[in-house]
Amino acid sequence: MIFLTVGHELKFDRLVKTMDDWCGATGFSEVFGQVAKLDEQGYRPKNFEWKEFVDPQEFKSKFEQSKFVVSHAGMGTIITALTMNKPLVILPRKGILQETRNDHQIATANRFIQREGIFAAMEEVELGILLNTLIDSPPANSGAMASEYANPELISEVQNFIFAKNSDGMS
Repeated sequence: MIFLTVGHELKFDRLVKTMDDWCGATGFSEVFGQVAKLDEQGYRPKNFEWKEFVDPQEFKSKFEQSKFVVSHAGMGTIITALTMNKPLVILPRKGILQETRNDHQIATANRFIQREGIFAAMEEVELGILLNTLIDSPPANSGAMASEYANPELISEVQNFIFAKNSDGMS
């Protein structure tokens, strides 16, 4: 099963429609989508099962059951995929299309595409090609599991920075 999630705050019709079109064209129906709250114009998939919202327990269960996850380039999903050692395909939201306030998701995708187990489609047409490749040769896992806790070196650097600022009389 492929788990599609767009986050819970904003719908992402471009990604949902692209997945739905891919499912319709390929006949692949083993997809479950969490598509966020839809308004009257929101895209409703026809070729796979979906819900607007899934509770945290169901989200975790769908994540665990999936062969890989397809998502926007949101940090919550990226971190979850890394900590659960789950391959992730991302299509970033675009500011120019008013899917988000700016192009921070494009920058995020460009940064994380270098990480093993994370695959990025920058355009819709690339998503279907990438999905076909991953279906034909599924990754076993992301291979780049991350800890759910911050790196001790990072914590130490942040503490040093904070204490240095406080000792200078700054806060």
